[in-house]
Amino acid sequence: MSSDSSKKRKPKVIRTDGGPQEGKRSRPDADQDARYYSEEAEVDLRGPSKDYELYKQTCQDLQKLMAEIQELKSKGNKDSAAEIEERRIQSCVHFMTLKKLNRLAHIRLKKGRDQTHEAKQKVDAYHLQLQNLLYEVMHLQKEITKCLEFKSKHEEIELVSIKEFYKEAPAEISKPEITTSDPHQQTLSRLDWELEQRKRLAEKYKECLANKEKILKEIEVKKEYLSNLQPRLNSIMQASLPVQEYLAMPFDQVHKQYETARHLPPPLYVLFVQASSYGQACDKKLAVAIEGNVEEAKALCKPPEDSQDDESDSDAEEEQTTKRRRPTLGVQLDDKRKEMLKRHPLSVTIDLKCKDGSVLHLTFYYLMNLNVMTVKTKVTAAAEMTMPISAGELLSLDSLLSCLYPGDHGKRTPNPANQFQFDKVGILTLSDYVTELGHPYVWVQKLGGLHFPKDQPQPVIADSSLSASHMERTMKLLKMRLESRLALQKQFASLEHGILPVSSECQHLFPAKIVSRLVKWIALTYEDYLELSYTKDVVEAGLAEDTHLYYLALIERGTAKLQAAVVLNPGYSSVPPVFSLCLNWKGEKTNSNDDNIRAMEGEVNVYYQELCGPKPGYQLLTNQLQHLCVVLDVYLETETHDNSVEGPKEFPQEKMCLRLVRGPSRMKPFKFNYPQGFFSHR
Repeated sequence: MSSDSSKKRKPKVIRTDGGPQEGKRSRPDADQDARYYSEEAEVDLRGPSKDYELYKQTCQDLQKLMAEIQELKSKGNKDSAAEIEERRIQSCVHFMTLKKLNRLAHIRLKKGRDQTHEAKQKVDAYHLQLQNLLYEVMHLQKEITKCLEFKSKHEEIELVSIKEFYKEAPAEISKPEITTSDPHQQTLSRLDWELEQRKRLAEKYKECLANKEKILKEIEVKKEYLSNLQPRLNSIMQASLPVQEYLAMPFDQVHKQYETARHLPPPLYVLFVQASSYGQACDKKLAVAIEGNVEEAKALCKPPEDSQDDESDSDAEEEQTTKRRRPTLGVQLDDKRKEMLKRHPLSVTIDLKCKDGSVLHLTFYYLMNLNVMTVKTKVTAAAEMTMPISAGELLSLDSLLSCLYPGDHGKRTPNPANQFQFDKVGILTLSDYVTELGHPYVWVQKLGGLHFPKDQPQPVIADSSLSASHMERTMKLLKMRLESRLALQKQFASLEHGILPVSSECQHLFPAKIVSRLVKWIALTYEDYLELSYTKDVVEAGLAEDTHLYYLALIERGTAKLQAAVVLNPGYSSVPPVFSLCLNWKGEKTNSNDDNIRAMEGEVNVYYQELCGPKPGYQLLTNQLQHLCVVLDVYLETETHDNSVEGPKEFPQEKMCLRLVRGPSRMKPFKFNYPQGFFSHR
């Protein structure tokens, strides 16, 4: 390095002093190097105060010489040229002195920085030693606490009370003259008495075991007698098999169910028959049963004329009571509402079992006066699952079966005639009673063979062909809905802890290294989603409804924070989630002011089929969030670095891209190409 620096300084020496050509080291150059190194030594010998005094004196002399030169020039004498030249030389000498002082100051500054760095390293070493000592102190304090909190095994033993001890224990064990004044000796004596008692109990235990052995031998003798009797009973049962088949005894339970089915109302009867037939033909695990009070159902089966007479009598009685008691109008109105919303005593239950062992329990009811069917649901998971906070609405009664078919929310009655019935008793809508009665979905009516035409109202009769045409598809949709919700529940449990559970079958969709990470996953209400400024496009497009589920994900990398508002359609995963993005980095960036943010939304909303993974695609949401982490990395790493900012680039480029940007809108390459491992534009 010294030779290189000397070569760089040679041209300057040649120009000023007229020395030898480049490549030849002359004696003045050697002297110059010697002076350079002597200046470093001079810093140690002389303090900065003396340099400051010399600097002040040199500046004063220089000012004085400049004033004298100006004075001589102003006189204009020809004889003063020599004096001016002499003072100019002196001024040059002073300038050389100032340069030397400047070099000394820089050398002194460098040494000061080096000394500061050494002192800082010593302080860091001392601080590390202090931390080690504090850790040792903390460890010793923990050990002291453990010792103080140590509990002996005898504390877990339930000893007899002190009064019983002195009353029952012999004097050679209790030693009252010693133990009454010494608690330690008292405890030892009580333990000795406990040991003595346990020895006696152990002897009794051995005696009981001997008696038990005798009894067991007697039991074995009787078992042997019964085992010899078992083959004879088996032969008798085998001989009675033809009789059982003739009497249909193995199907006793089935016969009871069908006997009970005679008392079902027509829609529930159609549902029971069609569901049982579907289970026998297509799904052996499907369980169909009838629940409820059979006696009450039998009591309902009366001739129509009698029922009409009873109704007229009841109406007459109600008129009389209204004339007698005017204050009971509100009570009578409540009774009329209950009577109108009354369910049939019998109900049909269907248990759908999935491959993983989870069961969807469906209970179908029939509202007799409204002529509609309702359903209530319950889910039994195959194994105990932790319920994430954000998954509260996944398996709820209002959300689980909502929109099984598009637009079927189950909040309104499908029977147009019910609205006139509601007006009579002051019921505004059936949605206020769905928690108690169940949801009247349209597909539930079709399973019961009920169809309510809106164009041409006509009497509704349960049609078994209508139920049969919808049974298979509805059962498959119910299974898919349960499986998708259980899969989402497992994914939400990981998402709330910042983990993206990408399956092994989907690893090839993403690069090996992803720096951005998910830090938050929470559920939103429909009102909270509408208040977000960057979700207006989704709301205006009609893709966000109050029956959908809403969530907010936060992805971070360094100072960049990406918020993703997610609309989860009840028909997931056949209907993909919709993402709205907002990047907080160097300002707020959304799809309205940044084309690349719009392209990132397109990666997960438009090209979602590339992220579905293996069928049925229940990993779509997790893959979309993982892809958002990838495109955020690409966005940040391909961003141009501001050269005016000192220091390294905040997000160094780690992804391989064919082109960083393209077109006048400076679009970034978000498409990942497997197995090449590079990113390109679409």
